[in-house]
Amino acid sequence: MEKWDVFDKHRNKIEKQITRGDEMAPDEFHLVVHVCIFNSKGEMLIQQRQPFKEGWSNLWDITCGGSAIAGDTSQQAASRELFEELGIHYNFDKIRPHFTINFERGFDDYYLIEYDVDLNELTLQAEEVQAAKWASKEEILKLIEQKKFIPYYQSIIAFLFEGRHHYGSIRL
Repeated sequence: MEKWDVFDKHRNKIEKQITRGDEMAPDEFHLVVHVCIFNSKGEMLIQQRQPFKEGWSNLWDITCGGSAIAGDTSQQAASRELFEELGIHYNFDKIRPHFTINFERGFDDYYLIEYDVDLNELTLQAEEVQAAKWASKEEILKLIEQKKFIPYYQSIIAFLFEGRHHYGSIRL
């Protein structure tokens, strides 16, 4: 049973934890992280969810993501999720998320990293991931159009690719 820390709307941790699936009060939020790995060719590592995975079964998704568990910092959650889902060790201790998207029940931190990963060295988490591959922005947008990828806003996918080399929303 996965436990989550609970935050207020200003992202201050409050003295409360909940179990995944528990109802949260309207003024309570939790932390989610996503990691997007790009190779030196500018492609993103994407993963395909298992057919038996609840929510978005069989669809392709960005590199990895999930909820922070109780006690995790955002960086620790990113490192744990990346290792659990794909077997990749990466140290997030000295980096910040590139951006955060607020959603109805929480905060979603996005990490954008460049890292040439050999697909043959991945260890896919059998409970969650059935496949992984490199994909261009155009390939991902086509998969979204074909309803084979989680339906992210196209502008978010474009921002992930365009913003991967720097922080902020201004071209440098």
